[in-house]
Formats: sequence, structure tokens, C-alpha cells
Amino acid sequence: MINNKNRSVYAWAFYDWANSAYATTVMAGFFPIFFKSYFSSEVDATISTAQLGFANAISTFFIVLLAPLLGAIADVASLRKRFLFIFAYLAILMSASLAFIGYGEWKIAIFIYILGNIGFMVSNSFYDSLLPFVSKNRKSDFVSGLGFAFGYLGGGILFTLNVAMTQFPDFFGLADKTHAVQISFISVAIWWALFSLPLMLFVKEKREVKFDTLKLVKLGFQRLVRTLKKIRRLKGLLLFLIAYWLYIDAVNTIIRMAVDFGMAIGLDPNGLIIAILMVQFIGFPATLLFTYFAQKHDAKKAILFAICVYIFIIIWASMIEEIYEFFILAVLIALVQGGIQSLSRSYYMRMIPQEHMSEFFGFYNFLGKFASILGPLMLGITVLITESSRAGILSILPFLIIGGVLLLRVDEKKVAKEVKEALSTKP
Repeated sequence: MINNKNRSVYAWAFYDWANSAYATTVMAGFFPIFFKSYFSSEVDATISTAQLGFANAISTFFIVLLAPLLGAIADVASLRKRFLFIFAYLAILMSASLAFIGYGEWKIAIFIYILGNIGFMVSNSFYDSLLPFVSKNRKSDFVSGLGFAFGYLGGGILFTLNVAMTQFPDFFGLADKTHAVQISFISVAIWWALFSLPLMLFVKEKREVKFDTLKLVKLGFQRLVRTLKKIRRLKGLLLFLIAYWLYIDAVNTIIRMAVDFGMAIGLDPNGLIIAILMVQFIGFPATLLFTYFAQKHDAKKAILFAICVYIFIIIWASMIEEIYEFFILAVLIALVQGGIQSLSRSYYMRMIPQEHMSEFFGFYNFLGKFASILGPLMLGITVLITESSRAGILSILPFLIIGGVLLLRVDEKKVAKEVKEALSTKP
């Protein structure tokens, strides 16, 4: 029997199963391929790589503007779940809309993709902020890892079905591969909407405080300003956020640009799709094992180990020639990707008081996503200047190195004490 407490844990983690369909099928899988071959087919491959990089940067810029203020408002009035679903359903609608964009209409496709990314990333900010409502500090590594593991499995299952649809469209009653990809975009919307229901029903937060809209925005803005004044004194927390800002940039850039990079250097698109599937299904047990290791030893050491693996991945990626090398890199990514994401989230959570969780996860996503502006932007500019996708992938290497060095200096217990004391005093 699953008691109410465990039910809320699994309902929270299952949301990752739901929304990872968008991350896998749309962001990492079909959109980059479809963008190059259908929406932007008449554009040079190097230019379309830059276009996709700039689109990711633009969508992330809006997260930088929205996340901290919305987080402060959500903390004031306990609106985390409501905001989560508002932005989730924006992304759900945009995913379905991709199915109706015509050949060569790359500008409309980019616009819809940007809106979808905004909905996906802002909803994730509020999803992260609900973690302490279902998990105590000592179990946060496991619960955070459980969410990412479910995400790999759920995203992988739907993506497998979507890939099968593109390979055997006749079997599924579809006209061709193009039709299969379009139906796949719609399937993501249905999957996400359906499997987000457990979180809606079983994850509880504090009862909403009733405010009129103008007063709520005013209170949220005032709280944000107060926190900004105090956060300048939180040197330990800022050190972690800057470190996270740097190393997660490389991780996010690899997630979003890996398929496009593979196509740009001439690798077979079907092989790239298989590599993504490998990441999904290897990532499920690997994330659980990675978080188990962190519980037994130390979360920070586990994150640093993952950073070292990513440094090796980027250097090797800049030199690969064959598809089997891409497969090996996919396995390495699968072993550490979920771990570095989940442990960063739970490690940060241990430093923040629960009553400020949405606001501070707004800053967490603010910096993480702001870095995601720089990564694709740096890659895109480097590719345009050098006319080399290999040089582009190397351009994100410094983010990992500097981020790892800064993380070495973070002490989570000292930071948690510092944050608690600062937030309990008047500005």
C-alpha cells in the first residue's frame, strides 16, 4: 500500500514522466531534425544551427525576466501549482501547434518553439519549488533523482513510440514520415496533459492566500526587491549559483544541440535518434544509482565527478568522425546527465528555507537559464565565425572548468546557516 506521504512523492516525481516527453521528442529529438529538413530546409546547415541556437537563447532570456518575480508572487500567495499548470499548458498547446506549421515556415516554427520552451522552463521552476513539500532534506537527493529517473523512462517510452511511427508510418496508418513527426508533436501534448494529473491531485501546498491581482503583484515585487538586497550578502549562496550557472550551461547546451551538432558534421539522423533513445533508457537506472552513490558519500563530489565526465565528452565530441563514437558519448552522457541535474536541485534545496522556496528556485532557474542563453549563443556565434561546428562545441568547455573550480569552494551547511540568518533579519 502507498500511504499519503509516499503517494505525494510519486505524484510529484511522475510529473517528470509527463513533461519529459517535450524535452525528449520536441527539444532533443524531432524539432532539431524537422527544423533542418522541413521548416528550414532551404537554409545552409551552418546557418540553421545558428538559428536554433539563437532561438534557445531568446526563449531563455524571457525566463530570466519572468522566473524570480513569479516565484516571489507564488511564495506570497501559495500559487506554485497554479503557475506550474498555467505555463505547462502553454507549452502543451505550443507542442500541438507545431504539427500545423507548413514546409519552409521556419519563422513561425521558431516563434512557436520559443513559446513552448518558455512554458516548459517556467513550469519546471515551480515544479522544482514543490520538492520540499514532498521531501525532507535527508531524502531530497533520492526524491529529486526519482523525478529525473521517471523522466528518462517516460520520455523514452513515448519517444520510442514516436520513432516507430516515423520508421513505419504505414503500420500506424500515417501518410509518411512527415505526418508521423507532426502526430508525434500532438502525442507529446496529450501525454503531458494526461500524466500531469497525479501532481495536480495529490501534491499539496499551503492553502492559497487571497489577494487581489494588483496587490499580489505589488507584494511579490516588494518581496523580490527585499530578497535582492539581502542576496548580495549571501556570498556562499552566490558562489554556488554562479558555479551552477556555469556548469549547467554546458549540460543544457549539449542536451539541446547534440542532434543538430551530429547532423552538422554529417552523421546519419537515424543513428542520432537511436543515440537519444539510448540516453533515455540508460539514464533511468543510472540516475537512481548516481543519487544512491551521493546519499552514501557526498552530493558535491558526485556533481564534480559528473563535471569531469562532461569535460571529457566535449573534448571527444569535437573530434568524432563515426556514428559509433556518438553512441559511446551518448552512453557517457546517460550515466551522468540525470545525476548532475537532480543532485544540483536537491543540493540547492538544502540551503533554502521552505517558505522562500519558489522565490529562490526562481533565482536558481534564472541563473541556470541565463547561462542557457550564453551557451547556445556562444556556440552559434563561434560556428558563424569559424564555420566549424566542432569549434562551436568546444566553446562551451570553459563553463564546465570554471564552474567545477567554484563548486569546490561551496560548503552547503555554512551556506544554509548564512541564508537563514540573512532572511530572518530586516533589510
